[in-house]
Amino acid sequence: MISLLKTTLGRLGLTAVTAAALMTTLDVKPAQAQAAYGSYIGAGGSLGLNDDDDGDGDGLGLVISGRYKFLALPISVRAQAFLLNGDLALVPTVSYDFPISFQTDLYLGAGVSLPTGNDASPVGDQTAFVLQPGIDFAVPASNLVVFGNAIFAFDAFEDGGGTATAVQAGVGWNFGN
Repeated sequence: MISLLKTTLGRLGLTAVTAAALMTTLDVKPAQAQAAYGSYIGAGGSLGLNDDDDGDGDGLGLVISGRYKFLALPISVRAQAFLLNGDLALVPTVSYDFPISFQTDLYLGAGVSLPTGNDASPVGDQTAFVLQPGIDFAVPASNLVVFGNAIFAFDAFEDGGGTATAVQAGVGWNFGN
């Protein structure tokens, strides 16, 4: 029995050493999940969850969303434009993308909200620092990307109200990797 155990352990050891030498020679690296899509532009709905002291900023609106993916890095540049609920507001962010599968990325972005007027949008009515957690899902066998995110704009209302919170969801068209 001990002889059989020694033989088995010896073969396992020889197999492990051979595999390690082969991996070192071939420079094999472990597989990592990497999203199978790149940049997109899309549209969807937006819901402002907070308002200022004048009652502006909450409610439904339209969002135009875009993403430019740097394929060599887990970094994306994103932008959203908020329409039809207060004045136009633009929100550019830079995000760190966490690939979950070949179709799905979770991300966390940071940037700034840039309002264009005095009427509060879902992200406020004054320039503010924003955090943007979200998710992108590439629909298999198509160029469609489903996106969803939240934007937290800190000190975003000129007339009080504090942090503006908006949630968005929509569909985009993948235009390249």
